[in-house]
Amino acid sequence: MPDISQPTPLLAGLSPAAFMRKHWQKKPLLIRQAMPQVLPPINKEGLLDLANQDEISSRMVQRQGDRWQLDMGPFTVDQAAALTQPGTTLLVQGVDRYVPTARALLAHFRFLPDARLDDLMVSYATDGGGVGPHFDSYDVFLLQVQGRRRWRIGRLQEPRLLPNAPLKILSHFEAEDEWVLDPGDMLYLPPLWAHDGVAEGECMTCSIGFRAPALDEFAREVMQRVLDAAQDEAELQSQTEGSVRHSAQPLYRDPKQPATSHPARIPEGMQAFAEQAVARLMAQPQSRACALGEWLSEPAQGTWFDEGKVWDSGQSMQLDDRSRMLYDNHHVFINGESFRAGGHDAVLMRHLADHRVLSSSQISSLSTEAFVLFNDWAGAGWLRVQA
Repeated sequence: MPDISQPTPLLAGLSPAAFMRKHWQKKPLLIRQAMPQVLPPINKEGLLDLANQDEISSRMVQRQGDRWQLDMGPFTVDQAAALTQPGTTLLVQGVDRYVPTARALLAHFRFLPDARLDDLMVSYATDGGGVGPHFDSYDVFLLQVQGRRRWRIGRLQEPRLLPNAPLKILSHFEAEDEWVLDPGDMLYLPPLWAHDGVAEGECMTCSIGFRAPALDEFAREVMQRVLDAAQDEAELQSQTEGSVRHSAQPLYRDPKQPATSHPARIPEGMQAFAEQAVARLMAQPQSRACALGEWLSEPAQGTWFDEGKVWDSGQSMQLDDRSRMLYDNHHVFINGESFRAGGHDAVLMRHLADHRVLSSSQISSLSTEAFVLFNDWAGAGWLRVQA
């Protein structure tokens, strides 16, 4: 892993630690030659091939004066032909999941938590192409990899959008700064900074985006997983105990319920019992931790793994490029599953998550239980023999 205290051209001579203090979610940063001699991770034809796959999210935006047109992939032959016309932009999400060179670009940004990194989107545009002035609710690095693009940025003054437009285009945008980015240049923008990028000739831009779930999304995802785990446990207990109800699951009782002349009114005791049930469900820190880690480590939608093979002595193993592996103080999480880990095994699993590779000697030092687990991961295609 790189030293986060060392200056790097990627961040305009700042160290990752200094960048996070001074700019992250605070103010933009223009970085000239962040990646000198950078090459596009994919060409136009390859990008269009990805855009024509059903499981891949893609858009094509065309601008003619004040008129905007948005089409979602996959595209017809006539729609694809628009890529020869001025003012056209093709955007493809998650290119890192399918193109190794795109994954290599994304790896430069692992000075940020993997749980925050989302994906690498590639945007190809003909002359004059763009998606109009807009803002994002998440941080983004905009890396120019081919041609030139003019960027104008400014603080978000009014979040009002153009009416009846197929895109979320700001109706009022005032630029504070303006630059032309050449290949290798990069622009960092915090959330809610308005920006407008227009291609000057044919160009390609890589957008490194970050996950920024809303509060209710966190609550929904974590609570649903905690509930699913509790239901699975209850079903297992029921199978174990037959028809005998487990005493740890009390039934609602109301021995002091009086007769009522308002039968449609929900009893206050039942409301209190419901609140108690929810509080009891969420008052389990281990369950909440597992639910969060399982959610954050789930592979992107549409990800699949090829069947792998078990480990042979003398071989190093690496995480498959599509695998997501995270950890907390007590668990490791991989591709939506959680495992409790401690001691030497936990140290090695955390090393694997951070560095994405384990040497043969490290693997041979695992406990028998962890070794079996690693072979299960390898068989599922989550781990690969290091190339």
